[in-house]
Amino acid sequence: MNPDGNASKTPPAKGKLLIAAPFLSDPDFSRSVVLLCEHGEDGTVGFILNQLTALTLGDLQADPSLYMTPLSLYQGGPVQPDTLHIIHRMPEILGGLEVAPGIYWGGSYEKLKEIVINETYQEADLRLFLGYSGWSEGQLDKEMVENSWLVGNATAELIFETEPHQIWKKAISSLGKNYSFMANMPIDPQLN
Repeated sequence: MNPDGNASKTPPAKGKLLIAAPFLSDPDFSRSVVLLCEHGEDGTVGFILNQLTALTLGDLQADPSLYMTPLSLYQGGPVQPDTLHIIHRMPEILGGLEVAPGIYWGGSYEKLKEIVINETYQEADLRLFLGYSGWSEGQLDKEMVENSWLVGNATAELIFETEPHQIWKKAISSLGKNYSFMANMPIDPQLN
């Protein structure tokens, strides 16, 4: 957030959160919070933090050793939904690129398999995503002008310790008193 407290003026950047404006009507992003892992001239890549699926890692694996793995999977976005991505706070084990303090993207899938088989992980330390959210050059800038998104700071607490159904409200509230009222706005104000 900018020092003046105006989250709407904070530009998107790696390690920031895109918080869907209350009335964003896109069904892929309604009430979503996206962790930005790349943002630059070539476009933007991020992962929706609060769209938990009914699937687990075990549901995707042909490897019998991982068949019963209960790790939950999140829908990271509509782009390449057949790919698997990791957001974690375990750099000493998985590696990856630090996108915000203590928050890493990617890493070793072999190490992931190893810690899952040996049960040497805490589920609260990692999130697995199917697909990702992507914007081509200039596309996100246009959405920012349309006030589709607010920008906030990513924290490990929000990503790893908050229940998915609470992430959007908590992210909006973290922007300060000028925005916290939005956390209780109805999805469709005409139904109010």
